[in-house]
Amino acid sequence: MTLQTPVTIPQPSFSIAPCERMLFVGSCFADRIGQRAQEEKFRAVVNPDGVMYNPASILHTVSRTEVEPKVAFFTLGTNHVYILKETGEIVDNCRKMPQRLFEERELTIEECVDYLSEAVQILLQRSPEVRVVVTVSPIRYAKYGFHGSALSKAVLLLAADALCKKYPDVVSYFPAYEIVLDELRDYRFYNPDMLHPSDQAVEYIWERFSNTYFSPETHRFIQQWRPIKEALAHRPFHPDSPEYQSLLARTKEQARLLSLQYPGLELAFS
Repeated sequence: MTLQTPVTIPQPSFSIAPCERMLFVGSCFADRIGQRAQEEKFRAVVNPDGVMYNPASILHTVSRTEVEPKVAFFTLGTNHVYILKETGEIVDNCRKMPQRLFEERELTIEECVDYLSEAVQILLQRSPEVRVVVTVSPIRYAKYGFHGSALSKAVLLLAADALCKKYPDVVSYFPAYEIVLDELRDYRFYNPDMLHPSDQAVEYIWERFSNTYFSPETHRFIQQWRPIKEALAHRPFHPDSPEYQSLLARTKEQARLLSLQYPGLELAFS
């Protein structure tokens, strides 16, 4: 008896190395996945200018940052944009200014592809070997109405598909949206607002992502890093006790030895 509809993910043409330089830009879902990458010691920059929900704002962040990632992760949240009437420019954050100053508009598929293509071109100019992973956030926007939210996601899905076809050797699609809606498909995988994926769902998506993109060496590194990470995160009742200080010293030494195996590993101890 099959009780799930697993989402098939094509094998990408590249893999992600341990401690790789990465850039995560997009909706709050990019924040969640990017933070997870930082925990596993990837040199990840996550939404340096704040959360960016639409393709135009993703382009704005890529244009402003000087990061040269080996892998960039774009999470598309919506095709709705806000235009400042005074200048005609798409804004990334309305900064709590009066709504009357802005016009809300929906980007077409072609406009989404154009903005994302420009972002890809900027990254390629900085690093010809860069690879881009594009995904659509599984978070629904109730303020549009659920039909309106579905239409917005449909535009983004078609734009993501077109981008992958335009840059077949550079861009790949990761089906986070489909995993939540088709594979998990249960409200127990959502937060109490019934819109945002729960911690368990995010962890499951991270697992699918890592199984798809991480190299065997990266999986080995994460296995070695896990006990060190857990030991460093431990908050003892008696932090000044000789026993804990001895454990902490051993853990730091293990981390130092691991950093000799992986020169990209960045460690900071308080």
